[in-house]
Amino acid sequence: MNVILPKGGIQFRIIHMPTEKKRVNVSLSKPMYQAIGQLAKRDDVPYATKAAQLLKEALELEEDIAFDYLARQRESEGVVDYRSHEEVWAKYGL
Repeated sequence: MNVILPKGGIQFRIIHMPTEKKRVNVSLSKPMYQAIGQLAKRDDVPYATKAAQLLKEALELEEDIAFDYLARQRESEGVVDYRSHEEVWAKYGL
């Protein structure tokens, strides 16, 4: 969307460029910054792409830890109902 705003006889054009990606500022130690740079170079990807990939992997690991905790908690409380893959998928028509 282009909007022209008059200001002191000068027109400014504002261009709104929507993006789905959000930006984050992170302060890194020098060794961490260098390590990400080396990984990015090794994988032939931009620095920001490698940093985003590493964050995604870290979040997936955190999710795995949470699911493991939940499973162990249910197991210890006797709230376990074991079913085969076939039973579960059949329930949803898959």
